[in-house]
Amino acid sequence: MQKRVLGRSTLEVSALGLGCMGLSFGYGAATDRQAGIALIRGAVERGVTFFDTAQVYGPFTNEELVGEALEPFRDRVVIATKFGFEFGPDGQSRGLNSRPEHIRQVTEGSLKRLQVEAIDLYYQHRVDPNVAIEEVAGTVKDLIREGKVKHFGMSEAGAQTIRRAHAVQPVTALQSEYSLWWREPEESVLPTLEQLGIGFVPFSPLGKGFLTGKIDESTTFDSGDFRNTVPRFTPENRKANQALVDLLAAIAARKKATPAQIALAWLLAQKPWIVPIPGTTKLHRLEENLGAADVHLTADDLREIESAAARIEVQGARYNESSQRLVNR
Repeated sequence: MQKRVLGRSTLEVSALGLGCMGLSFGYGAATDRQAGIALIRGAVERGVTFFDTAQVYGPFTNEELVGEALEPFRDRVVIATKFGFEFGPDGQSRGLNSRPEHIRQVTEGSLKRLQVEAIDLYYQHRVDPNVAIEEVAGTVKDLIREGKVKHFGMSEAGAQTIRRAHAVQPVTALQSEYSLWWREPEESVLPTLEQLGIGFVPFSPLGKGFLTGKIDESTTFDSGDFRNTVPRFTPENRKANQALVDLLAAIAARKKATPAQIALAWLLAQKPWIVPIPGTTKLHRLEENLGAADVHLTADDLREIESAAARIEVQGARYNESSQRLVNR
């Protein structure tokens, strides 16, 4: 597996990481624990060194799964997790909380669940409008000084907030949604990251599964699958957005690849400091995704994709209204 460095930091990771959320959270029933451990360890065997989790996934159960799965390989991998939500005694989220004392409290829990002495990459999961970002960055700076965290990250933050945080504690990576069907980061976020030397970690690089070509207007999702609440996934919008999948399929046929591999190869071709983290629960899909690192898109291929994609207007918002309020602050 090829390696990449996130921005101008010292953090080197595999060119493709593994997003672990779906093993425990978000897409219906959690995967069997032993099957989840086997998948994560299968990723390590195939050269993946970058694994993404968060306190809110479960909550907490995904961190526990990742910690157990990666314990034998701790010296070979980079684990990213996220803080920023508060939970009640029942485990339900009470909303955002990035107060310094709360960050410190939840960090101790993550260290135990991940079975690590220091968190490699610690993202603020969502910007908390009630806490100055300078306070958040300063708290993480202290945690880095104390040896509990190695690198600071942010998720779904806007360009100005990134700049303010970076002035207090250098940001190693920003994680946000980015793919051929969500390109908003290109407007102001990507130029900011390039200027400041910050790496970019796209989540949902396969459009929450849509860009694989395995979902159409007739697909039904598990009752616990969050895509049921996403406007972009209504049957009529899936039908309208099929044109983008058809574009990927046409390129894939020519390159002897799959639509998913073309979607990931396109992301890898955008910047050398971009590291997508596709998620999956299936080993054969993991292998398919990792194959994207070997797909070479020429300048002509990229121009063709750009030209065709520009003529396709993707339909539907990527979040429902309540979730949308938490992003790009």
